[in-house]
Parts: sequence; C-alpha cells; structure tokens
Amino acid sequence: MRWAKTVTLVEAHAEGEVGRVVTGGVIAIPGDTMEAKLRYINETEAGDALRRFLVFEPRGHAAMSTLLICPPTRPDADVGFLVLQGDKAHAMSGSNSICLTTVLLETGMLEMHEPETVVRIDTAAGLVTARARCRDGKCEEVKLTMNPSFADQLDVTVEVEGLGQVKLDIGYGGIFYALIDPKPLGLSIVPAEAKRLVEAGTAIHRAVNAQLTIQHPEIASMRGISYTMFTDTLANGELVGATILAPGRIDRSPCGTGNSARLAVAAARGLVKPGDTFTARSIIGSRFEVGCAQATTVAGRPAVVPSIAGRGWIHGIHQIGHDPSDPYPQGYSVADTWGDAFDLLN
Repeated sequence: MRWAKTVTLVEAHAEGEVGRVVTGGVIAIPGDTMEAKLRYINETEAGDALRRFLVFEPRGHAAMSTLLICPPTRPDADVGFLVLQGDKAHAMSGSNSICLTTVLLETGMLEMHEPETVVRIDTAAGLVTARARCRDGKCEEVKLTMNPSFADQLDVTVEVEGLGQVKLDIGYGGIFYALIDPKPLGLSIVPAEAKRLVEAGTAIHRAVNAQLTIQHPEIASMRGISYTMFTDTLANGELVGATILAPGRIDRSPCGTGNSARLAVAAARGLVKPGDTFTARSIIGSRFEVGCAQATTVAGRPAVVPSIAGRGWIHGIHQIGHDPSDPYPQGYSVADTWGDAFDLLN
C-alpha cells in the first residue's frame, strides 16, 4: 500500500447526526479568521478539492459531516472549526459542535475537568460556548450557548415548482433557514415520509434562494438559506423538526442551528421569552433541550441567544487515504443516495 495523503478522523454522533472530526493529516487552512477559512474552502479549487476528498464516496457518505479543526483565530476561543458537507462548508452546526466537544475532551485533545469543562468554539458565525457535563472521563452532555439568532422574514410566500405557493419564515440561528409547516403540504415528520420531505424541502430551498434576498447584516459572506426545516409540535407539546440538507437528506438530530432559528422566530411573534425551555425531537425521536438564554440585538434588530443541550458519543476511529493510482482523488457522488440538489451551492 502506498498513500499520497493520509487523514485520521474520530467519528462521533450527536443524537444521531454523524460528525467526523479530523484529528490528523490536515495541517492548516489559510485565512486569518474563521470566515476567511470558510471562504477558502468554498471559493478556491484547493479548498473544494479537500472538502470533496473528505466528504464524498468512497471515503465518506451522504449522512454525515466532516469537521476541520484549527487553532482559534480570536483570543477568547479554545478551538476553531468548519463543517464540511456534500454541498459546501458551513459556518456553524449545533450537533457538530456537540460532536466536536465530545471528541476533544474524551480523546484528551483538550483537558477534561469534572464536573464541567468549558470549551469556547471559534466559528465563522461567531463564538459558541460549550459547557460539557463530565463524569468518570465521559462527556455526558454538552450545552451550547449559540450565536445570537433573529427572525429575518415572517410569513413570506414563494412559488415552488410542483407545490405552488408555500408560506414560510426565514430565521437565522448561526446560518439561515426557511422554516415550513409540513401539514399544508400533506406531510408529516416521520421516517416513512423522509423521501417526500427531502423532495419538498429541496424544491423550497431552490425557490427561496431564487426569489428572496437574504443577507446577514454584519457578516458579508452569510447570504441565502443553508437549509430548509419542517417544524411541527407533538401532541405532548414537544417540538419536532426535520432539517433538509443539500444535496438531499434529513438531519438525524433535532438540529441546533435550526432550533435556534425557530426559537428566534417564535420570540419575534411574542411566543418565547428569556428563561423558556423546550424539548425538541428529531425524525428518529432523539432529543435536544432548547432554551432562550437571553434577549439581545443584532445590528439593531431584536434577537435572542439560544441554548442547545444534547449528548454525543464516539463510535469509531477512521483513517482514509489516497493511493496515487486511484482515479477518484476527490471521490464521487451519485444521485441515488446523494440527491440531485448540487445546484443549491450558494
């Protein structure tokens, strides 16, 4: 065996959503800030080649993210990270922040302190603080203080091919979301309807980014929605959601950034106030605890600081490489599992 490149990853999942953490083989990502590093991955040939190598088959698969870690670019953080997925690199992810924190502490990359360890994460969306509850060398739960989140547009309508007019909200929770009630579309958030949810969510994603102007008021590169999220409430009052990720799959976790955006939209309608907490469920029934930590503002507009709490588990250690004779150094994707929505790259 001869490899021209070797990368080591620790694999974890947070309430079902897989986040593989690169712990060796990637030396540095150019850029003085996390936003600049994000642009390097998304806007340069070399950055995109690295993402494809790590994410696509045969070294990766559709239902996962790969996390690049790097030294922080700000003095108040312990670590920086980027979230690599099938369409591009993303600025922030709650479930992946839980995976990251779990891996850093349980592998000893950062020192664990019991009963609580604080990890400050440098992201392209700003600082995220993770408070890990630790016992007997195990990271039992991670509670995230998320980026300030706000409602961007309420009760807007887009024309969607195959669906007609669809009403939705645009919320920011570290990235932008279109939040949609599935019931008017005849959909339910259950595993048996996953394919239909993905198809509808993908069509709505295309329509939103084509028809609406969405721009973060302070972060120039943050524009357009990253995902759609179907939102509903269970009979017992718990929240349930299904985030649709390009190019065509459902988040297995309840979704941290999505529930942050959802909380901000509810707060804008006067339905949530600081101190309120909710249980949020995913399509597989896994759980996050979602809270409104405080009210704040973003560029003068009302906003909230959400908290997201969930559990992560390490389930593997993985090495991948590239044999120089392998004709697929950047991997490949096929629409049977990856979907057909690569045009959703913003």
